[in-house]
This record gives sequence, structure tokens and C-alpha cells, in this order.
Amino acid sequence: MPTLFEASQKAKSHKHGRPESPRRSKMRPLTSFAVNPDGVRFETQEEEERVILFLRQHVVVNVPWAAIATVLVFAPSLLLPLLVKNVHFVIPTSYLLVGTLAWYLATIGFVLTNFLHWFFNIYIVTNERIVDIDFYYLLFKRFSQAELEKIQDISYSTGGILATVFNYGEVMIETAGEAPNLEFVAVPRPDRVVETIRSITEGLPGSI
Repeated sequence: MPTLFEASQKAKSHKHGRPESPRRSKMRPLTSFAVNPDGVRFETQEEEERVILFLRQHVVVNVPWAAIATVLVFAPSLLLPLLVKNVHFVIPTSYLLVGTLAWYLATIGFVLTNFLHWFFNIYIVTNERIVDIDFYYLLFKRFSQAELEKIQDISYSTGGILATVFNYGEVMIETAGEAPNLEFVAVPRPDRVVETIRSITEGLPGSI
């Protein structure tokens, strides 16, 4: 899994007229967009490397599977009485209990799998590279990266009512050479993401 944690020490403000450090975003458990996030690190981060953008898919993408999970939670209480009423033989109570427990165990697995997939699929932009961490299941993840100087083109697209209302979309990053092309899926504020990455690659401070 990607190594993420909250820093235990807060950055001290500069005194005697020195410029202050860039404003840092406070990380929360379900944060999906953070600029200069406080206390975020990942496995292969270099000592002098600084995280500028931290991204997950917009939280609204969880609504479909959350709705399915809600139906699955209430389904036994609605379906079991109908089943007992309409069958022509007596179902032992122990069978009903075991079946209900198995149903809820499967429901918990469904919820946990979808949540972990959303929570640990993250995109990171640093002052040196772009990192895409794809989480598939507990024992496997894919780590892709592209150096900033190898970026040839960056663009974004949005489509659909939800994407328009909640302002999320896809960010496509084309790279040169053998570096893989990267795609940020359903990330919040895709226009700001593109603007920030372009500012970094041009040697200018990112503006969010």
C-alpha cells in the first residue's frame, strides 16, 4: 500500500522578514484534492522531493457502489419474510441464520473492496515527477511515474452531468521516450491540475 501519514511537527513560520513557506493543505482521511499537502509521503519519495499535488478520484464516484451496498444491507429483512411465506416447506432457522450471515459477510467484502480501491488509488505531483499508484487488491499495486521534463503534452476532459456539477474529469499526460503515458481518472478540478502541472514544468510557481 502507498505510505501516507500525517507529519507530527508543523512547519514554523519564517521571521525577520523572510518569505513564508507555501501554504499547505491540511490532510483529512477522505481528502481527494490537496495542494502542498501537509505530511504526505510515498514509498519512493526522495529526501529533497516535495509533494505539490495529492489527488484521488472525486468522492462522488463512490455513490453507485454505496447505493448498491445500501440495498444489499436491507435486502435480507425484505426478502426473507417473502421467502419463508412462499416456500412449501419449512426452512430450518439455522439455515436462515447461516445464509444471512454469509450474505452480510459478502456485503462487507463488497464495501471494503470498493472503498480500498478508491482510497489507495492516488495520484501525486511533486517538484520532480508525476506518480500514479493503482491499487488492485491487498497484495498487489502498480506504481507508474513520469519525470516532469519528459512531459510533452497535458490535457483534460469532462463529460456528463455529474462531472459538470461536481467539477471532476480525466487528466491525460503524454510523455516522451519510454516513460508511460499517465491518466488521472475522475479527479477534482482537472483544469487546476493541468494549470499547476504546466506551471511546474515551465519553472513557475503553481497557482491554485
